[in-house]
Amino acid sequence: MSQTAVKTQSATPLLTVNNIEVVYDEVIQVLRGVSLEVPEGEVVTLLGPNGAGKSTTLKAISGLLRTEDGEVTRGDIHFMGERIDKKMADEIVRTGIFQVMEGRRIIEDMTSIENLKLGAYTRNDNNIKSDIEMVFHYFPRLKERTGLAGYLSGGEQQMLAIGRALMARPKMICLDEPSMGLSPLLVKEVFGIIKKINKDQGITMLLVEQNANYALRAADYGYIMESGKIVLDGAAKTLMNNEDVKEFYLGGGNEERKSFKNLKSYKRRKRWL
Repeated sequence: MSQTAVKTQSATPLLTVNNIEVVYDEVIQVLRGVSLEVPEGEVVTLLGPNGAGKSTTLKAISGLLRTEDGEVTRGDIHFMGERIDKKMADEIVRTGIFQVMEGRRIIEDMTSIENLKLGAYTRNDNNIKSDIEMVFHYFPRLKERTGLAGYLSGGEQQMLAIGRALMARPKMICLDEPSMGLSPLLVKEVFGIIKKINKDQGITMLLVEQNANYALRAADYGYIMESGKIVLDGAAKTLMNNEDVKEFYLGGGNEERKSFKNLKSYKRRKRWL
């Protein structure tokens, strides 16, 4: 964990990722000592170019690496003080983490209601119906779409995927590229709802996103990854004003995009890794 992150994030860490390495197929190393914290009740974003290891980090947290012949070979992950990196994915869901996968992954030949009920499969209570109404409160468009989920638009499918996560009554939602394939208007709407859910429900969010502008506006804190490592972190507002971040991720520079490793600021931060 970087010294800056420890000083800046004063809220109680709900999730702690400590120096993890991830290997696929026993030979391909993707993460190289990643450490981060997600404070309870906050929105934290993980930014970086394609192939940086962002989605792999989420899969390590939610226990989905095994489905792709990946494993955490070093380090540990703790959620609410309990180590979870050795747990199966369904056990991790029961501890309170639910991941909204890249590409949404809804069940197209099931109705919207059936997809929502699927999100509550780990629950034993009788509040399913009221929670479906709660989802409709945030996504009123879904209430009008009673047919098969495969007929929903891309934006509506993303809303359904987030709604399905809410049905699990999670303590933390991991969101992988929620803006992918959406129009600018829908991107704005989806991020507004993410922020509203965080505020209303107090659900912690860990957000992987290519659209750095929207991600940093929605987040309290941010990390930037390159080549399987965290190269920069800080309060979201601070990152938005960082000249390197502006140039590489917010479209604020005129030079061809390059790697953080070529910057003096990155060299100063190498002690973090």
